[in-house]
Amino acid sequence: MIVVTSPTGLIGHQVLDNVLEGDEPVRVIVRDPTKLPSPVRERVEVVEGSHGDRDVVDRAFDGADSVFWLVPPDPRAGSVEAAYVDFSRPAAGAITGRGVDRVVSVSALGRGTPVAGNAGYVTGSLAMDDLISGTGVNFRALTMPSFMDNILRQVGPIKNRGVFFSPIAGDRKLPAVATRDIAAVAAGLLLDHTWTGRDHVAVLGPEDLSFDDMATIMSEVLVTPVRFQQIPAEAYKENMMGVGMSDAMAQGMLDMALAKDNGLDSAEPRTPESTTPTTFRRWCEEVLKPAVHAA
Repeated sequence: MIVVTSPTGLIGHQVLDNVLEGDEPVRVIVRDPTKLPSPVRERVEVVEGSHGDRDVVDRAFDGADSVFWLVPPDPRAGSVEAAYVDFSRPAAGAITGRGVDRVVSVSALGRGTPVAGNAGYVTGSLAMDDLISGTGVNFRALTMPSFMDNILRQVGPIKNRGVFFSPIAGDRKLPAVATRDIAAVAAGLLLDHTWTGRDHVAVLGPEDLSFDDMATIMSEVLVTPVRFQQIPAEAYKENMMGVGMSDAMAQGMLDMALAKDNGLDSAEPRTPESTTPTTFRRWCEEVLKPAVHAA
């Protein structure tokens, strides 16, 4: 039995689609089952509720061999620790109590780097990994850089003004990964019952690009000028709070961005095993361009 959390989210729904291509029974934890497509809902066992709830995860993990663990966004959380670590505590108890064999989590690059201790969401993710790993379960943390798909949040300004923003310097070259590649790696681990121990699996994408590089590629794919604009740190935080984030979570987002600008994502060497296939250009052609045209 494979359990998938956040099955209607950006990564989770792709993980679910991939594991359903196997022949194992699949159970999902979902707040609103109606958000699952009907053909999917007919093929999975549904446990309704939040996977931050002790009773829910206790029921969901009963008889589970493998669990895909992804903490959902909580933009109004009182702290990053609450959003990641406190949310995961019931699951850690259920992993032990129900004898789950393997857990695959969505995490972040940066462990062991000087800036990791003040990297906002990344620091929270790494602490969450420690909590889960501490249960003794066989564990793989998927450690990723920023997602290419995050750019979809800025489809409006890209389409209407030909610009996108970040507090990270425009010439800072960084890895980036497509969520579909993350989902493929996660599903492969969930369907593989041979690995043991506790480790991380880097998922880096095929290239390091700066935001200026990305702007050039976007311009070529969209056949319209697109430029990158670096914005001041405080303006970035104010924008996050303007769309409903708590002060703590907006600060966590800013701290993560500043840590990436200071080399957080650059310490992990790219290897053939950590290199995923989707280039940024291909992602723009297949994901960004349709989204811009539909906006």
